[in-house]
Amino acid sequence: MTDARCDDPATAPVDPVRLTADLVRCPSVTPEEGGALQLLSGLLTSAGFDCHRVDRNGTPNLFARWGRAGANRSFGFNGHTDVVPVGDAAAWSRDPFGAEIADGWLWGRGATDMKSGVAAFVAAAIDFVRATPPDGAIILTITGDEEGPGRDGTLALLDWMAARGEAMSVCLVGEPTCPDTFGEMIKIGRRGSLTATIEARGVQGHSAYPQRAKNPLHALVRYLDRIASHPIDSGTAHFDASTLAITTIDTGNAASNVIPARARATVNIRFSDAQSGAGLEDWLRAEAAAVGAETGVGFALDVQVSGESFLTPPGDLVRLVSGAVTAETGVVPRLSTSGGTSDARFVKDHCPVVEFGLVGRSMHEVDERVAVADIGRLKAVYTRILRDYFA
Repeated sequence: MTDARCDDPATAPVDPVRLTADLVRCPSVTPEEGGALQLLSGLLTSAGFDCHRVDRNGTPNLFARWGRAGANRSFGFNGHTDVVPVGDAAAWSRDPFGAEIADGWLWGRGATDMKSGVAAFVAAAIDFVRATPPDGAIILTITGDEEGPGRDGTLALLDWMAARGEAMSVCLVGEPTCPDTFGEMIKIGRRGSLTATIEARGVQGHSAYPQRAKNPLHALVRYLDRIASHPIDSGTAHFDASTLAITTIDTGNAASNVIPARARATVNIRFSDAQSGAGLEDWLRAEAAAVGAETGVGFALDVQVSGESFLTPPGDLVRLVSGAVTAETGVVPRLSTSGGTSDARFVKDHCPVVEFGLVGRSMHEVDERVAVADIGRLKAVYTRILRDYFA
């Protein structure tokens, strides 16, 4: 493993490209730490950060702070070093943990999502406190559980911080946010996500005598059509319309002349700030009860809300980040709430939070890669954000 610092670690700038490569070489597939947090802890400790491992239930997490606890203002960065599995390694054109640099790209699992983002904010934070020690604190919360269940990652860090009086005044999550061009998008919120598993319970019978059975598939299809064809909302000022997707329908029935007793389906709803998880669950259950009354088929629902929608309204933090992006790239970023969920859904209960990072086109794909030039540009944006925040 190479050293992301240069010859004199006390004074030389941290190279975010080398640090990204070092992190990609760490096989930190969720829930494995893979050496990534150990590498970062050593680098940050040598730069004067107070570092603590905040592992919970076997999930690795790192808290790092420069400056005193309880400072009057503190800027926070949040990110993750865990990655999704490689999949078919033979399908990769390069070693997924080799961090090879070729054709202007750095290749490997996690190169985009999001070891480059972590490397950029770690490098920016270290160089900034060495050059111009701020009046305040810089806090880094880095988890190994963003790609996993999420119960013991950023949530564990925030619980640990609350128990010790540690606090971020504002936070930037370094997830990839740009669809095609670096600098084009900042995330100021996220849609909520709800997954419902529906089981229709009927009475099994011979398909030649349907009147003697209660067909759960007929009832389930009717139910799915009702909820899928119903517009949930038309969106709000900062959110597109909520969407519902049927993701699977299962019976396990191999016989064409048998009406099954049970059938299952799963739907996923991504919802705007016009909705709540509880309200959507009530609607799903009411529709199931209505179809059940019409058909005589029983319904059982298991509903899981992985995150409520949230918005950080345009204000000081959004202007700070947007201004830094424009100053470093010449691009005026769009303010968006699109995409899936992120750990910002947890941070928003602690302090105002926005997201800005690299282009995310190849994340989770075979041959994941990041433009080498953009890693340095991201460090420059993060450095300017710190300078402007503490100015």
